[in-house]
Amino acid sequence: MKKIYLLSILMLIFAGMQTIQAQNFVLNPGMETWTSDTQPESWNIAENITKDAAIKHSGSFSAKHTSASSTKKMQQVIEGITAGETYTIEYWFFDNDNAAKSRIWSYWLNGTTTIAADEAVLRPSTYSENSDQWQQFSAVLVAPADATGFRFEVRVYNQDGNNGGAVYYDDFTFSGDVVIKPEPSAYPTAFAATATGTGAILSWNDATGTQLPDAYLIYAEIGVPKNTNELPVDGVPVANNLDISEGYIAWNVAYGEEGHVFETLEAGLVYLFQIFPYTNTGENIDYKTDGSVPSAGIVVNHYQILLHETFDADLGVMNAFSVSGEQEWTYYNFNNEDYARISGYSGGAVANEDWLISPAIVTPADYFDITLKFRSARNYDGNALQLMLSTNYSGTGNPNSASWTDITDMADWSAGTWTWIQSGDVLIAETGGTTYYIAFKYTSTTEAAATWQVDDVMVYGISSVGSPENNEEKISVYPNPASRFVNFTTSRQARVSITDLSGRIVFSETLQAGQHRLPVDQLNQGLYLLSIRQQNQTQLTKLVVE
Repeated sequence: MKKIYLLSILMLIFAGMQTIQAQNFVLNPGMETWTSDTQPESWNIAENITKDAAIKHSGSFSAKHTSASSTKKMQQVIEGITAGETYTIEYWFFDNDNAAKSRIWSYWLNGTTTIAADEAVLRPSTYSENSDQWQQFSAVLVAPADATGFRFEVRVYNQDGNNGGAVYYDDFTFSGDVVIKPEPSAYPTAFAATATGTGAILSWNDATGTQLPDAYLIYAEIGVPKNTNELPVDGVPVANNLDISEGYIAWNVAYGEEGHVFETLEAGLVYLFQIFPYTNTGENIDYKTDGSVPSAGIVVNHYQILLHETFDADLGVMNAFSVSGEQEWTYYNFNNEDYARISGYSGGAVANEDWLISPAIVTPADYFDITLKFRSARNYDGNALQLMLSTNYSGTGNPNSASWTDITDMADWSAGTWTWIQSGDVLIAETGGTTYYIAFKYTSTTEAAATWQVDDVMVYGISSVGSPENNEEKISVYPNPASRFVNFTTSRQARVSITDLSGRIVFSETLQAGQHRLPVDQLNQGLYLLSIRQQNQTQLTKLVVE
């Protein structure tokens, strides 16, 4: 009996121990899987890439990279690496073409921010040379202290002005010793979602226990909870996805952040969010899915987008006006991102005044909380970019002929080093009924000329059909969970509704001010959304019926 007891203890100890194994973090490293003849699976950028079966290092296929008049790249972002760990970076290439040359052009990442470390190795000044044999790039590097990921990128260039040639790639490796951790011990607590602006704010308290998670998967569907037989599967990572047409949205959030913002969701719809802690990455990912998965539901505000410019191919609806200096706002593309850009530097700092002005933004009278948001990035020393607001600009000509209010301090701005930052919600007006112009005013001097970039400029208003959640008057709803009745008190007439997670309204009634007791014993057990709307104020409560 003692031997059996000792064996049981040893089995429990080994079951909870972390294991170590070598892992190649690159997905589809050998170019064996393609979603089309021009798109290798798991490679997020594949410019001028085609599948090739004739010239290959191993397996059935390689990636053929054809040169053009401009640089073309192939890229995969690797997440979940450990700072301070040693990694091997390798790939094979075949270059025997006088109209093409290639080189690695990779970065360590902190989130989406690039890290300048190991430039000589990862972004060399030299290019590939012709050979009738496959050649290998190989490097062993230690991940920088703040690294969380790696951008594995190779580029092809024309050679001596000749393009249309090709370089071939195969057998990519980004590997290191990986600690395999067991499943997280517990779920996070106090998981909550709040509708705000055009999206939602999620918050929670980090999970505790003997095995902490490395990160969380936030998963949401419209109206219905995730079916238990479709829960995240161990060994199959769920990638970030904001396209609800796929049937869901998802985002991976690192342990310790205790919150996330979904900037833009579908207006007026019910979203149910769930959060799954997990350890490890790639084929070793281990999700916690047992027991009661924390969930939180919201109804997204009924907002209306009044302006949205993403600068996909040009400045779009925005108007560039140069008051002084030869430089001006232009469309720019770099690293597969499109945005508006302005720099007063041309062989030296040059004095400039340049405006990027929106078209007329007409706000309906029955809308409220007219709000602006955008992204900005900057580099180099120079004046801050100014954010201006006008109600009497004519829409054309010199903006200095109109009256403008400087609202720069209402937004958050990039601190530099090309780092993109969200502006936050900039409240233009509490009520609608006025026409506005928004402008970004750039100035530089002969002493300093910063470079500024702007993207995703959006102005929206909230419709009176659906109103934002109001925390000024918090209505107490009890008991919750409820089995027979739910109680609350309203100070004014209120429209009260109960919606199930499929979006079906199971109760709706206008109630006068006073104390109320609603029966819920006819409802099936489960999670519902209780909406209490008083004038332009709405409180949304997650109601559990037992």
